[in-house]
Amino acid sequence: MPHKYNEKMFDIKHLRETAEKLKNWGRWGPDDEIGTLNFITPDKVIDASKLIKRGKRFSLGLNFDRHGPQKGTWGNRFNPIHLMLATGTDAVAGRFDEFGLRYADDMISLPLQCATQWDALAHIFYDDYMWNGYDARLVDSDGAQKNGIEKVRAEMAGRGVLLDVARWAGVEFFEDGTAISANDLDECAKSQNVEIKQGDFVIVRTGQMEQRLDAEEWGGYAGGDAPGLAFDTAEWIFNKEIAAICTDTWGCEVRPNETKDAQQPWHWVVIPMIGITMGEIFYLRDLVLSSQINIDLATLQSFESALWPPSSHPCT
Repeated sequence: MPHKYNEKMFDIKHLRETAEKLKNWGRWGPDDEIGTLNFITPDKVIDASKLIKRGKRFSLGLNFDRHGPQKGTWGNRFNPIHLMLATGTDAVAGRFDEFGLRYADDMISLPLQCATQWDALAHIFYDDYMWNGYDARLVDSDGAQKNGIEKVRAEMAGRGVLLDVARWAGVEFFEDGTAISANDLDECAKSQNVEIKQGDFVIVRTGQMEQRLDAEEWGGYAGGDAPGLAFDTAEWIFNKEIAAICTDTWGCEVRPNETKDAQQPWHWVVIPMIGITMGEIFYLRDLVLSSQINIDLATLQSFESALWPPSSHPCT
């Protein structure tokens, strides 16, 4: 069962040994920029499409609005700012009559990490390098010249597997600092009668987002302590050869971290070394409720997943 973050602490030596052990650089050639998404083949997408039974669709994205979780705790990130450029009031007042078309228009200003999003392979560096050994300086004031999120815009479709670890553990949500181990993921999958396969999109539910939404208070959700994946799940990700992983928390991994020698040690390994696309702040309530009501109560089935990144620009 999940444990407290400080039960299995490690040092920088273990972090670096793990990083080298799980290093995928060159696996798909020297020019690769999509990492583990290479595990998704056309046949896997076709097989995933055959899982569709009810045709029901869900949004897994949190609303982009001023009520989001960002409070400037990490990287001065803020919630989206929505501004109207033209309104119905303008139209009724006759502002556009000379132009000959009455319309509304608006804009949004936001940090790309402010709500539900995918981390590009240019997002985290291991020393002076990013995924596949590219120089970190290739991310400059013009954006990511290598490993930008736009490189995966046509890759994010395949078989999704929801691992409802909170439900498996018998809790509505995990407390902050609760670490979910590789064994926990295996046992949860076993209890759901689902097999993790090469090229899967794995979605892990801790219940934290739902708890914060119900409380109507985000607290330290964005950058504070949180339940999340233990460091040993990096090797699980590597061995399972999944395509991508995401959770309902701000940063996927457990906080406080399991080491005092680095910030976000799991990130150090999974993005720049393994090359996995990972997602954060995923809204899972509707998907989970539908699974509980409309599918066998003992089983959360796998499903066809289409999870597109939000940007076609060289962003991280």
